[in-house]
Amino acid sequence: MKKDRFLWSAHRITERQKAGKARSIKGKQLKNSRSTVSKQLVALHSSQRDNYISFQIYQEPAEVQRFCGFFFSELLRFRLGGTKDMVTLLSKLWIKSDNYKDSKVREKYGVLCGAVGIFLNVLLFLGKFFAGLLSGAISITADAFNNLSDAGSSFISMIGFKLSGRKPDPDHPFGHGRIEYISGLFVAVMIILMAYELIKDSIGKILHPELPKFSILVAVILVVSIGVKIYMYFYNRSIGRKIESATMIATAKDSLSDTFSTMVVLASALAAHFWKIPIDGYCGLLVGVMILIAGITAMKDTVSPLLGQAPEPELVDEIEKIVRCDKRILGIHDLVVHDYGPGRLMVSLHAEVPYKEDILELHDLIDQIEFSLRKELNCEPVIHMDPIVDDDEETNAAKARITEIIESLNKDSRKNENVQFHDFRMVKGSTHSNLIFDVVLPHGYQMSEEQIIAYIKEKVSEYNKNYYCVIHIDRAYVK
Repeated sequence: MKKDRFLWSAHRITERQKAGKARSIKGKQLKNSRSTVSKQLVALHSSQRDNYISFQIYQEPAEVQRFCGFFFSELLRFRLGGTKDMVTLLSKLWIKSDNYKDSKVREKYGVLCGAVGIFLNVLLFLGKFFAGLLSGAISITADAFNNLSDAGSSFISMIGFKLSGRKPDPDHPFGHGRIEYISGLFVAVMIILMAYELIKDSIGKILHPELPKFSILVAVILVVSIGVKIYMYFYNRSIGRKIESATMIATAKDSLSDTFSTMVVLASALAAHFWKIPIDGYCGLLVGVMILIAGITAMKDTVSPLLGQAPEPELVDEIEKIVRCDKRILGIHDLVVHDYGPGRLMVSLHAEVPYKEDILELHDLIDQIEFSLRKELNCEPVIHMDPIVDDDEETNAAKARITEIIESLNKDSRKNENVQFHDFRMVKGSTHSNLIFDVVLPHGYQMSEEQIIAYIKEKVSEYNKNYYCVIHIDRAYVK
């Protein structure tokens, strides 16, 4: 009996050990599989284009994925470091679109970045103001109020994006996009005013220097502030470039100047603590000058579109590439681009076409080109057709002579200051022939309009006394 009991007990212990080993092996396998899945996730998160991956690697049922897949996937990616930053996560959850040309998408990005800017700048103000009270350093307190002004600037930017996103109305048929430029101008003005106040207070500190108090808490607050401002610089610059927003790029420049200014403030605090050097006022003055330069640069970037700046050369090249996609387009001229705010461009130009081609076919071609411009560049194009005589020997010879005369004017000129001509045509008569064309003068050209006309007429008369020139002077509206 005892022997049987002993065998039964031994058998039970053996079974328990086997079960324990099985659980241990199963646990290790589960742990390894989880580690493999995490590594796969991290590897996939480092891929391009916002590092987006689906949550299908876990093979959940379709109902579960539809119920919580997107949010939980984005949250896990944020925890694992796959999502680039908080703004990217929030934009994925709220905006869910990469069409940066769309006015609604731009408005949402502007409001999102403005709200994040207000939140972060208010936190920085509270932290630095507390640090300024602890240390008695004018540079830290001034830096705190600089962050408070940045919060106000973010609020103005957010309101600007909301207003600029309004639809066109009878009083404003081109929309309200330029409000964004006006809000950017307000941001620049606030930056300049803050720089003035900081410079004034710093001069007073230079005249009456004092050693500020220092503590580890003050240093930690300043270091954290530097990190936050670097983060704000990168996300404002990134999204500003994506949605082509002068306001957000100005905000990014302001964040970068704030980063350097806080570094200078931290250096002054360390110098006062370790070497007893009272450079607080000088550092505040340097910070003020840096902020002033950033404000002036931001003002220039927002004022130029309001005054009417020339389009970028890349845009002009893209327009010409699209328009001249067909060999029947012999050339373009009188290109004008009106900017009524981001995503609101009006483009007008003249397209030269052969005079013998069927007018209905040419009109259909122009319609197709306008559709391509509207689709590719998100603009409203208007194209005028100019018929050109290209098979008359006398006309072509006269045009070649005019080309030589114009090129003689450009021998000593730079490329962007060259004189050009277009719309050339000849009206023949029994006693004389009129050469009718437009001459495009670059702004700031050394010769006056009267001198240019007299020079061309003199050269044409030397070539053929029966040729009379009828010249209209144009100005270039592109670089």
